Formats: sequence, structure tokens, C-alpha cells
Amino acid sequence: MRAEQPLPHHRLPPAGLAELVLGEGGPDTVDLLLGSERSRRLLLLRMLDEDTDLGPAWDLLSAAQRRSPATVDHVLVYPQTGMWLATALRRLRGTTAHRDETPLWVVLGHVSALAAAAALRAGLDFTIDVPMRHGRVPLPTLGCAELPATAPWTTATVRSQAGRAVVEAAGATVAVPSAPESPGPGWYPLRRLEVGPTGRRLEVALDDVDPYRTYSQPTEPRPLSHKTAAQWRRVLERAWEVLLREQPETAGAMRRGILSISPTPPRERFRPRSVTSGDAFGGIEASEPDDPVQLAATLVHEFQHTKLGGLLHLAPLLTGDADDGKLFYAPWRDDPRPLAGMLQGVYAFTGITHFWHTHRRSAGERTAVAHFEFALWRTQTARALEQLRDHPRSTPLGTTLLTTLRDRCTRWLDEPVPSDASALARLCAADHAARWRCHHLRPPARAVAETVRAWLAGAESPPASLTARPEVVTDTSARWLDSLAMLVRHRLGPTSDDRPWAEEPDKAAAGVTGALPADVLLVDVLLTGGNATAAARAYPAHLAEEPRRPTAWAGLGRALALTRTAPAAARLLCHHPERARAVHEALVDATGTPPDPITLATWLGTR
Repeated sequence: MRAEQPLPHHRLPPAGLAELVLGEGGPDTVDLLLGSERSRRLLLLRMLDEDTDLGPAWDLLSAAQRRSPATVDHVLVYPQTGMWLATALRRLRGTTAHRDETPLWVVLGHVSALAAAAALRAGLDFTIDVPMRHGRVPLPTLGCAELPATAPWTTATVRSQAGRAVVEAAGATVAVPSAPESPGPGWYPLRRLEVGPTGRRLEVALDDVDPYRTYSQPTEPRPLSHKTAAQWRRVLERAWEVLLREQPETAGAMRRGILSISPTPPRERFRPRSVTSGDAFGGIEASEPDDPVQLAATLVHEFQHTKLGGLLHLAPLLTGDADDGKLFYAPWRDDPRPLAGMLQGVYAFTGITHFWHTHRRSAGERTAVAHFEFALWRTQTARALEQLRDHPRSTPLGTTLLTTLRDRCTRWLDEPVPSDASALARLCAADHAARWRCHHLRPPARAVAETVRAWLAGAESPPASLTARPEVVTDTSARWLDSLAMLVRHRLGPTSDDRPWAEEPDKAAAGVTGALPADVLLVDVLLTGGNATAAARAYPAHLAEEPRRPTAWAGLGRALALTRTAPAAARLLCHHPERARAVHEALVDATGTPPDPITLATWLGTR
């Protein structure tokens, strides 16, 4: 590999760049991105060799490349190889943001496992020592051997002679099957899933054994059960049918750009977790999905991140000083986000909005959910894009991308949506924003103190100082700000119980982490014509029980707006709930007694 020719200079043609700016990107464009990732990883590998001298592993990789260049390329462009390279270089330079208890020699020694995998694929005879992690020896792109563990971190030896390969350690031996994709005693193959018809087939690794399959923190190999692996295959087959039918262009590009899925356990219904990394082009970490449509949406979401990550390695979209500490409201997150995070989010959720825009035409019994999702995400994405309008730290290409995405989203805002879905989407979008404000916006401390004194003195209105611009202060306790939208999804789903939730709000809330019984009553108002007054009474009861629960202020504002009984309080809580929270908590600290929330919000709303 030392004698390799100079790497090519990668450029995206105007047509490919135009596709990516629009949030799209066909197979040829994805191939160009993948080619640039190969070159990037070769450069990172060279850097690592210069820093550490990879020795026998480098020599074995070079021999494999001479025998079979395509084999080394296969190992090199595998997503987890990119994740390992980035991890190793960050560990060496002390710039990693995560605590990793893996010894550095094990991290660096992973290159020997890569070399062994490449050499096995190339049919070479060799012997090399590789790291063993808690009794398991992963060979990237092939599988994982399991041997008796004499220590958490030690080494094993991989030998290959005349087509027969073994992994040896502590007097035990595991034979690598001649077809490594087959299981054997002590050998867990890397499963490969192939779904879809000939010519339109998705081929992807279901990676449960590579330690760098989880982003961005490594995880030890955890082979799936046959039952779980079979479930993943079934749901992926059906998800791929959805994408082939509804988004064939996107599916065509995914066939080139999705290389592995790293499965993790299922999560709460409607709250899947999925992750990609710019260092692991083509890799997706995803929790076991609820259903095929959810997985299809997840693939779209993470493929957007994949494409944008590849583009960012070729052309900057933000200037070098973009991380100026300023934080923004991201409607899909619980926490405030920096500019770079916002860029990733709007790109991903443009793809999500497009998915639901298309899927609602063929959603069948899930049509109501699909209309709601489209209405919600077009609203949320448009709101995020508006925050980034004409941002001074966008490069010319970045400005073009953001403007193009905003124009596309604006057209979606003009599309007709059933009135009930639109109303639910507006409610959930507004509620999420209000909850976020309650958690992360802080009125000036001096203004809050003045307001407390004015309240205690019986003033007719609060001081004007309370209307000063609040500061964004990340509240790490913020969780599940999307609870109202989750309740809506539960209610609109085809398996939902049609009985009014008002009958058992506690039971309904228990099914959604972070939801209050009052939230259930609020959703019930719009879905079944429930009693808004009951919801408006329930939120103050929550605040009386837990005076420092920020999310109750947001729901109270929506409930009061529906009852039209306290317009000043409703207006204040819908638009500036952080003022009520701050003053309410300060009054509790000062007097030990929480004031009536509606009375306080009405008084605050007079300013």
C-alpha cells in the first residue's frame, strides 16, 4: 500500500451537486461520494501508519491489495472501518468526546483484524496476532470467533494455510468456515440480508459483531438470536417494498449507499432510535422497528445524513468559525442545537417530509397517521429552516442548499391536508416549541426578581423588564418534549382503542413516557370533542403536585386557548411560557407556597 498511486482529486459534477442541494441524489452521485470516502480512508490510514507504524498489519494489507485490490477496497469502504479509523486517530490525539475503556493497544490493534479479514478474502496464507475482546475476536466484514476468555483484553492468532483459516487463543481453536458467511462452532458470521427483486435488490450487512458498528461509541460484539435476525429480515423486506413502490429513485440510490445496518433492541413504540456518523459512510445504527413503514422512514432519515456527510467531506457548507456557541431550536430534539446540528437536521427532515408526502397516498388504514406526519414535519422543518435564513456563516453553497430546501418546504406548506390532521399537527408543533421554551429559555434573573417583588406588592402588572430577550441555557433534564405528538400517534394508529381517553387518562398517559394525564385530556379534545375545561383544570393540579414541572405550563396554555376563559393567560403561556415558569419557581422559593398558575399567568399576560 506504500507504493499506491496518488489519490484522485474528487469533484461533484453540477448535476450531482444540484441533486444533493435539493435533498436528493441518484446512484451515480452516491457512487461519487463513496469513491471520495475510499480516498479519505486511505489518507486516514496513512496518517495512522505515520503516527504508530502499523508494521505487519500494513504489510499484510499491502499483500492483499497486490493479490486482490477489490478485496481491500471492500474492507476499506465498509462503514465500520471508517468509524474505527476516526476513533483510533482521536484516541491517539486525545480529542475524543466519549469515554472509552478499551485499551489503546486494542483500538490500534484492530488494524490487524482488518488485515486478516482482507487477507482471508484475498486467499493469502498468513499468520497474524489480533485483539481479543472479552473472549471474542471480530474479523471485519466476515464475522466473529468466540474463544475462552483468560482476560478482558488479550490477543488471539489468526492463521490461514491452503484455504483453511483458524483463530487460536488460550489453547482453543475456532475454525473459520470456508464460506465465512456460514455459522460454525464458535463462529458467528456477519449476516448479509438481500431483499427485493433482481435488479432492484438491496444487499446490506446486518452487523451485530463489529465493535465499531455503534456510533460513535464502540460496543462489544453481541450476536443476535436467530429469531431476532429473522424478524429483521422480514421487516426489512417489507420496508424495502414500501420504498421501491413509493420512492424508487431514493431506493435506487440506497442500493449504492446503504452498506450496513447495526441492530439495537426495540424501544418505546413510536420512539425508535437511529444514528449515523460522517465517519461511517453507508452505516446505520437502528433500534428494532415497530413496523416496516417506521423502518422505511428510518432508512430515508439516515440516508439523508449519509449523503450530507459525504458532501461535507467534499465541500464546506459552513465557514470554519460556524461553531460560535449559538444554539437554536430544533423541533425534532429535546435539546438546543448548534448551527452544524441544525444543518444536519433540516436535511434529514426534508427527506422525512418527502417520505410522508408520498406515503400518505397509499397508507391504507394508516392514512390518518400519514397525513398527520406530513403536516407535522413540513411545519417543523419550515420553522427550522426559517431560523437559518441568510445565516452569515453559511458558505455560498450552504446558502444555496438552505434556500433550495426552504423553497421546497414552502411548496409543501401549500399542499392540502385534512383539517383534523392539520389541527393536530399545529397543536403538537406549538406544544413542542412551548415545552422547549419552558426548559431552555431563561428570562433575565434581575427581571424575574423585580417581577416577584411586584407580585408580592400587589402591582397591577409585571415590570417591562420581564419582556427582555431570554437567554438560551441548556436544561439537561429536558426529556420527551414530543409526548403530545406521541399520544396522537397512539390514538390515530389502526390498533387504537376508540373509547374516549377522558375515561382513563392516567392509563393512557402511562403508555407514553413523559406524558401527563392532562396531555391525554388535551389530545382527546381535538380527537373526540372532549372537555377542554377538564384539561385546563388538570394542568394546574399537576403544577400543584410538582411545581417545578416545566412541561405542564405549555399544555395549560393550549388548554386555556381552547376554553377561551382566560385569554391573557393563554396568550402568555402559548408564546412565553418560560416567564411563567421562572416567576412561579421564584415565588415558590421566596414564599414556600406556589401561586395559582392561571391567576399568575393572567397577571403576567397583562404586559
